[in-house]
Amino acid sequence: MKAVIQRVSQSSVTINEEIVAQIQQGLLVLVGIEDADTQEDINWLTSKIANLRIFGDENEVMNLSLKDINGEMIVVSQFTLHAATKKGNRPSYIKASKPEIAIPLYESFVKQMEIELGKKVQTGQFGADMKVSLVNDGPVTIIIDTKNKE
Repeated sequence: MKAVIQRVSQSSVTINEEIVAQIQQGLLVLVGIEDADTQEDINWLTSKIANLRIFGDENEVMNLSLKDINGEMIVVSQFTLHAATKKGNRPSYIKASKPEIAIPLYESFVKQMEIELGKKVQTGQFGADMKVSLVNDGPVTIIIDTKNKE
């Protein structure tokens, strides 16, 4: 499982010209799922994201987590995080899970994230053509791959 975590001052997801998710200060999390992902990956990643100390404290030092600031979150499924670009110029998405595997894992990720944060997490719509808008605060962007635990 791969995730791109972006600290935002605002973010939204629009589908068919309708805003389906919108937050102020918090995190926009793009999640890519592969067949080898398990509930263990979900548990580790959601805990890591919820507790990442990437928000400024009173001295503007990145010392606070999303939980500490009571921030908001949008989670968006992003199969293109598993793009293979080694051969040619057209990316291959062979490592990305098909919907029948990815959807239950994505839903489990969102539920576990809500448990970690103790609040509702907003989402995009799996498989939809989404327009994701954000103001990256910092900018702060962190990439995590559960297979490397980095």
